[in-house]
Parts: sequence; structure tokens; C-alpha cells
Amino acid sequence: MRLFVAVLPPVEALQGLADAVAPVRALPGADRLRWTAVEGWHLTLAFLGEVPAERLPELEAGLAAVAGVHGVHRLRLAGAGRFGDRVLWAGVEGQAWALRRLAEAVHEATAEVAGEVDAFTFHPHLTLARAGSSRGHRRAAQRGAVAELEALESALGGYRGPEWEAAELHLMKSELDGGFAHYETVASWPLARWG
Repeated sequence: MRLFVAVLPPVEALQGLADAVAPVRALPGADRLRWTAVEGWHLTLAFLGEVPAERLPELEAGLAAVAGVHGVHRLRLAGAGRFGDRVLWAGVEGQAWALRRLAEAVHEATAEVAGEVDAFTFHPHLTLARAGSSRGHRRAAQRGAVAELEALESALGGYRGPEWEAAELHLMKSELDGGFAHYETVASWPLARWG
């Protein structure tokens, strides 16, 4: 199974962002991007790749332990950015430090199962769109993609969505169907509540 670990924003947060993104999708050049589906929007904490089914119990036990010692925290989707000429994303504000600590703990708990040996890196974001280019026109397409993504990033830069509570950790399965990814929750655990 192709797995990842994520925090899922609530419907209200997703709707607010979807409302802000809708006019941006009508801007020049936006139609050349591959936009992610609202129902698949999430904050990835760790991508695990292909995991054999027999490793699931071990993985789930580790993630349950992580959820039990990391508290609920307040976040909001806000601003926008890009990863070079390839990805447009919405940012995260609020207790992003708590989200980062959660992601680091998830990384540590899943490293053996995922075979992860790279250093921990985490940039909280929600992927909105990806740029594609044909091989024959790669350099020109990259220049165009940078300009398009810069304009879209600027258009969404002032967005600040409603605050929400990150209260669950989700183990997600990703399946590709006709080039599109479909996500399904395999298991979830509540984050700790203190006081």
C-alpha cells in the first residue's frame, strides 16, 4: 500500500480556501496547472511510500503512541507560496510549531517502516496545484510556469482562513487512478487533550 500520514483540515477550513482559490483558477495561465481536488486536500506530515500490509500493525502502534503524547493545536490555512516552478501551495499559521513537532515525531516513529534515512525536513503546506511541462518545450514551459505560479501565489498571498483545531492524526492510503490520486483513511487517532 502507498501510505502517508496527515492532518485533515475540517470542511469549514477547506471551503474557505476553496472559495478563495476559485477566482484564482480563472486567472491567465491557471488552466495550464493540474489543480488538486478539494476532497483530497490535507497537510502531509510524512510520506511513507509502499508499505507491505504485514507492517501495518507495527506502523499503527507507533502512530497511536505519537498521537497519545502530542496535543490538539490550533491552525489556520493562510497565505500561499510555491516550490520553484512546480508546486503552488497554501500555507499554515497558528500553532505551526506544534504541527512541526508532530511531524517530527511521526517521522521518527515511521522511519524504520518507511525505510527513511534522510534528515527530517518539514514545511507545513497544502498543495493546491502542480505545473507540468512537455519535454520538447521544457525550458520555455519552466519560465512560463514560474511567471504563472508567481502571479497565482501573489493572488492568494493575503488569504487567511478560519482558525480550526487539529485534533486527529490520520494514516492515509493513496491510489492512483488515471493519473489522479484518491485518498482514503486507513486509521486515525485522536491527539491528546490536557486540562
